[in-house]
Amino acid sequence: MRVLIALGGNAMTSPDGRARPGDQIAAVTVAMEPVADLVAAGYDVVLTHGNGPQVGNLLVKNELAAAVVPPVPLDWCGAQTQGTIGFIVIDALERALTDRGVRRRVAAVVTRTLVDAADPGFARPTKPIGRYLPRDEAAVLIDHGETWEDRGERGWRRVVASPEPLEVLDAPAATALLAAGFVVVANGGGGIPVVREPDGSVRGVEAVIDKDLGAALLGRALGAETLVIATDVDGAVLGFGTPHERAVGTVDVATLRGYAVEGHFASGSMGPKVEAACRFVEQGGRRAVITTLTRIADAVRADTGGAGTTVLPADITREVAGHA
Repeated sequence: MRVLIALGGNAMTSPDGRARPGDQIAAVTVAMEPVADLVAAGYDVVLTHGNGPQVGNLLVKNELAAAVVPPVPLDWCGAQTQGTIGFIVIDALERALTDRGVRRRVAAVVTRTLVDAADPGFARPTKPIGRYLPRDEAAVLIDHGETWEDRGERGWRRVVASPEPLEVLDAPAATALLAAGFVVVANGGGGIPVVREPDGSVRGVEAVIDKDLGAALLGRALGAETLVIATDVDGAVLGFGTPHERAVGTVDVATLRGYAVEGHFASGSMGPKVEAACRFVEQGGRRAVITTLTRIADAVRADTGGAGTTVLPADITREVAGHA
């Protein structure tokens, strides 16, 4: 069975959110333990990951050095973090596999994701990134072509487009590596956003692709049967923060989408994960699971539910209910 595991930012930072090099290496080392267990058990594993804290660090460096050297474009930041995180994951996973007596190589693919140059987000960017700055410091970056907004007392903050991901351009490279027996790390941060030019070439653009939507797209491109979105909570809940709060266990796509329409999932946190899980199943995936990092292996092995929020096609959900 081919499984795509999407690691959230919590898998690559310390418990308090710090992203120093030592913190990232320690966190990834822990995260690779259940992944190595799955590889050792015979599962065909693909990994993708978030990169928010890492890109955030690069943006701070951009800001501090903007008066001296030109800021690095956001697509370059994505590429740099794919390389750095991929390197850390390769080292940690190969070490964990060696400890289990498993001889498997791991490869990281610098991965581009195609977006539409006419996506509305480019005309009116709304995705806030990075830290707040005073007006004079933001002005230096505005002079470099960045878009910043006045957010009142907190200061100015950069906003960028968050376009819809259309195609993982480097999926064929990942497929070839999987066929050669590698565990593959790909499409980190949702992929490096690129647009296609009239002559067929592509170029990077300043944008942020939602990492969960990118994971769903990658999973279908690589023929994964299961998508596991590993985050810092047990799964989706209804009525979050109210006395009527309850967990969403095993659910079909239509029901979960109904909950989303009712407003149960925040757009900046659980909402994209729910949408990604639904898309993956709707486009042919066997199941999608939203769960914690520590329950990754349980989520993969519990065939039709039992770990976090498990999203299934309607026909399978009815079958599960019939045998309950």
